[in-house]
Amino acid sequence: MISETRQHWERVHREKDARAASWFRPHLDTSLRLLQRAGLDPYTRVIDVGGGTSTLVDDLLDRGVTQVSVLDLSETALEVARRRLGERAARVEWRIADITHADLPPAGFDLWHDRAVLHFLIGKPATDAYVGQAATALRGGGHAVIGGFAGDGPERCSGLPVARREAEDIAALFATHFELIDQAREMHSTPWGTAQSFAYALLRRRGGGATHAG
Repeated sequence: MISETRQHWERVHREKDARAASWFRPHLDTSLRLLQRAGLDPYTRVIDVGGGTSTLVDDLLDRGVTQVSVLDLSETALEVARRRLGERAARVEWRIADITHADLPPAGFDLWHDRAVLHFLIGKPATDAYVGQAATALRGGGHAVIGGFAGDGPERCSGLPVARREAEDIAALFATHFELIDQAREMHSTPWGTAQSFAYALLRRRGGGATHAG
């Protein structure tokens, strides 16, 4: 049975052009800068959580990254990205799943990226499940770049309430397994010109070395 949450996001992506969505940016510049800060290179194993229709996958492929996974709850969103990439879509691993209980390989990734999935997770059971997934899926020494609405950002997005968090608040959720090593803020302009304040945390997974696994 398809969950109510998945039904919601399928409907959003069916009814709204990707470039007209409030979260659309031609390039995720802040995310890319933090990923570079974390050591992104062609051999980095990256998972983009909630990647949907985002152009981050395009920019990663343009940078020669060869091991990219994109996970989203919406099959419709992923199909939009596949069509946009054309033949290059075959170079990407596509995962349709809810991140809080997705089947991810232990220590299977070097970099975890999320721009605005975590901020939809409000209750402790959901945030704990998310943190557990990141801790399991990232190798020791790996990094997570996580962004969402900042403390002065919107209270809702796409008809749903969100949790507004600063980088320190994000880091506090992950404190058992991760340390905060960098942060950023971004004033995002929606396609209709509304300003939205985002906060990003760059976290390092404790344990292990700094080289790629595998």
